[in-house]
Amino acid sequence: MRLDRLKAESLGSALEISDDEVVRRVRAGEGALFEVVMRRYNARLFRLARAILRDDAEAEDAVQQAYVNAYLHLGQFEGRASFATWLTRIAVYEASGRARKRARSPLTSGEDTLGGDGSGGRDPSLDPEQSVLVSELGRVLECAIDGLSEAHRVVFVMRQVEGLSTAETAHCLGVSADVVKTRMTRARQRLRETLLEQWDLAAPHVFEFHLSRCDRVVDTVYAQLSAVRTWVH
Repeated sequence: MRLDRLKAESLGSALEISDDEVVRRVRAGEGALFEVVMRRYNARLFRLARAILRDDAEAEDAVQQAYVNAYLHLGQFEGRASFATWLTRIAVYEASGRARKRARSPLTSGEDTLGGDGSGGRDPSLDPEQSVLVSELGRVLECAIDGLSEAHRVVFVMRQVEGLSTAETAHCLGVSADVVKTRMTRARQRLRETLLEQWDLAAPHVFEFHLSRCDRVVDTVYAQLSAVRTWVH
């Protein structure tokens, strides 16, 4: 089966179509419109898969397979939950299955990759210095999030990063709202503890004054004093 892609000039207007309308039209044979939901939810699904798998490449594979599964089973979408929630559950299920399989495999390398390919979108409202700062802080937070348990990682990403409600998160994960609240509270607490620990380790090394700088200051002072010949004897 070959699926056509939307042309660039038609993609912009298509992105304004609601999820329900996209689903209806894809079911009616407009397979190219499925690109709309992929572009709409790529970031969300990747972040959730990444939170579960802690590996960029495997998370990307999981997202791709989740879309394939969703497309092939689009007829099973009954609208009892939003399409976004239905799609998110498929991605969580796919990533969780891969995580379980990896845990059972003796060939698992256990190596995680952070930061992606560096081509992520940047906030145009930030100047270059702010962008660098946000990027550096983001990497620190990613490392701290990776230190959480899977259950706490996923809830934190869904609630704090993607902005899902407690009810939506609970539905996607198949747990109660109280469980989501408890996991979120513990995730925040653990992240605070981890970041404070990193702060304590890093604090003595901020604004470091290296020997090269020390030598440069001394040399400059001597040069200036020598130029004005105001040595104190």
